Amino acid sequence: MPIRYQDIYPSAPLLDSAKLSRPSAAQLLTLEYFKAEPATMPTDVYQQHHIMLNLREQPYRIENWRDGEHRDFYIKQFEIVVTPAGIASGWRWYERSEVLIITLEPERLETFAQSELGVVLTGRQLADLPQFTDPDICQAGMQLRDALASEDVGSDLMFEALARVFLIKLIQRYGNRMDARSSYSQRFTARHHRKVLEYVSAHYGGSVTLDSLASVASLSPAHFSRVFKETIGQTPMQFLAAFRIERSKEALRGPGVPLAEVAIRCGFSDQAHFSRVFKRVEGESPSSWRARQVQ
Repeated sequence: MPIRYQDIYPSAPLLDSAKLSRPSAAQLLTLEYFKAEPATMPTDVYQQHHIMLNLREQPYRIENWRDGEHRDFYIKQFEIVVTPAGIASGWRWYERSEVLIITLEPERLETFAQSELGVVLTGRQLADLPQFTDPDICQAGMQLRDALASEDVGSDLMFEALARVFLIKLIQRYGNRMDARSSYSQRFTARHHRKVLEYVSAHYGGSVTLDSLASVASLSPAHFSRVFKETIGQTPMQFLAAFRIERSKEALRGPGVPLAEVAIRCGFSDQAHFSRVFKRVEGESPSSWRARQVQ
């Protein structure tokens, strides 16, 4: 059985996206958040890609054995190490660390790149980058961590959307490509995405239009709609509908809340509109879904 990074890491993660209830989010990537005491990881070859984002404010000493080369250095806050699958790598750190470890399965990354971006990756897939700084990638990673830590209804949906943002940024900047036909704009940053998703979370119960979402991102509606779909995999309005449905499920779990009230509370024009959208997204009516929850 292939060695997995998670199986030999010397401490348990404080957060682990593998435990998400929404399986489509967990299929995109695995994120783990560690605060680990000084320790050593033996040199091994892994079948997954690993991206380490260092969050600790104070620099600290690390040793890394990487494909026969030994590196002894101090890592600074927001520095990143990309270790592609198939590379022998071992670690030792001398002070308490605070890191995000993002794990990618090569086959899933290849499928995502081709189906979502029209990008064909080379056999190596990701550039071998022992140490570099990328504030935007770090911002996207921390947003993933915050979504994972959130207990709000809809946080799984938020994590899935932000995971797509992270992967697109990673492929666009550090993927070894044979062909790249995507028109994705690198100027549409993780911060832009976060603003839009936070706006949806705060205003889903009221009137949310394509123009209002585009305005939050400071883009024209047409351009915003295009890059949002390229990144999230849904149109802005489809994402809004899915978010409202996730919120409605929490209300439906409450006893005796009328469907009409749930509909208005979650931003639908009336009960009929709510029922149509719920059935389209979930494959059953709100009343049927509610009845199953109490069985």
